Amino acid sequence: MSDPQTKGPIIGQGRGLYDEEAQAIQDMILEAQGSSRQLSIPAADLDARATTRMRPEVARVVNESHIRELLEYFNRDFLYGMGRFDEYSEGLLLKWGDGYSRKHIWVTVKGDNLDFETSHERSCGQDYCTGGHHVYTPAQWHDINLMNAELAEQFRRPIYERSDD
Repeated sequence: MSDPQTKGPIIGQGRGLYDEEAQAIQDMILEAQGSSRQLSIPAADLDARATTRMRPEVARVVNESHIRELLEYFNRDFLYGMGRFDEYSEGLLLKWGDGYSRKHIWVTVKGDNLDFETSHERSCGQDYCTGGHHVYTPAQWHDINLMNAELAEQFRRPIYERSDD
């Protein structure tokens, strides 16, 4: 007999959503929450000193690795478009959740390498793990399946945003 406190594994594969389906679900979630939260920061509200664009060499690695596209699929299919993307000079950040449940996937470009902040501080034993970060060389990030697996892992074990309280 199975332990009622233990959840069973999820069996099968997720079904990709069409853009229209994802938008309809997003609209239903926002309506049910009674939320007027915007999913992006209006340009007029950004601080003039804020870094809102990646440096060209960083944008090149992000584009060639297709990491933004993969993150956009994760946002659409698993977060129903409720995530928010922030660019900064060294990379890209996907945030989701509110208040105490804010989570994120943080991707930084260092040289030609993609660096994912992880939720663990010690090495997990993988050759790309430096303890607290998963670092992929160009030979690795050109493998779309490896990047998809990393994002799936990041999605299952996201970084929780620390409270300043």
